[in-house]
Amino acid sequence: MYYGTKYMTKRKKIQEISDKIREVIRNSPIEDMENNINALLKSIFTKMDLINREEFDIQTEVLRKTRLKLEAMEAKLRELETKLK
Repeated sequence: MYYGTKYMTKRKKIQEISDKIREVIRNSPIEDMENNINALLKSIFTKMDLINREEFDIQTEVLRKTRLKLEAMEAKLRELETKLK
C-alpha cells in the first residue's frame, strides 16, 4: 500500500520526536524516580502481605476444590447417618 512521501515524512518526524523524548527521559532523574517509586510500592505491598493475581487465582482454585470435597463428605455423612437410623 502506498501512503505517499508526505505520510512517510510525518511518520519519520513523529518517530524522531519520540526518540528524543525517550533520550531526555533516559538522561534525567525521571527514570530514577520511577524506579524508586516502584521499589517503594513493592516494599509497601510486601509489608501489607498482599499477593499477586496468579497466587490469588491458585488459592481460589484450592478453595473451590476443598469446598467440593467438603460437600461430598457432608453428603456421605448424611447418607451414613440415615442408614444408622
